[in-house]
Amino acid sequence: ISVLGTFGTVISSALVDYGFARVDFKGKKFFFGAMMATMMLPYQIIMVPQYLIFKQLHWVNTFLPLIVPQWLGGTPFFIFMVIQFIYGIPKELDKAAYIDGCNIYTIFWHVIAPLLKAPLVTVAIFQFYWRWGDFLQPLIYLSKPERYPVSVALSLFADPTAQTNWGALLAMGVASIVPVIIVFALLQRFFHHLVMCSRR
Repeated sequence: ISVLGTFGTVISSALVDYGFARVDFKGKKFFFGAMMATMMLPYQIIMVPQYLIFKQLHWVNTFLPLIVPQWLGGTPFFIFMVIQFIYGIPKELDKAAYIDGCNIYTIFWHVIAPLLKAPLVTVAIFQFYWRWGDFLQPLIYLSKPERYPVSVALSLFADPTAQTNWGALLAMGVASIVPVIIVFALLQRFFHHLVMCSRR
């Protein structure tokens, strides 16, 4: 869930931002404003409509509601963050690539995407951390215990009506944060390297 959701967020954020920042299409300002307006809505407001949609698609009790929205630009915060970096890239680079025979797709792949490594690494760090620790969405969409992620399984391990094995619970809690620490350490070093190279 965390890996696929992170990859989907990184790819969709880059593509959506490129479309809003560089491609002219009808209604662009309206759609961008609507996307930004969703940042003001708490998840509790859209929780019920989303559940009804996924239920009609027969996605309830599967991992699809936790993964597919991330591949469709489902995180407006990251879209807003990355688009600021694209605005800082001179449009003369696009024009030069267009003169060399590139279209909007090759311009994105060969010009824009290489310059977005640092912000996309930041997106990957935050998104993996948020996906790994997400508790509410798996609790809503998953009902079979064998499909519970770590966040839900740990909460259910503590039983308030009986004696809780706190030693085992703490051990599992420490083990559950190891992947987050590893991902942060690896990507943080990569992010620091990118920043230093950009300053040079």
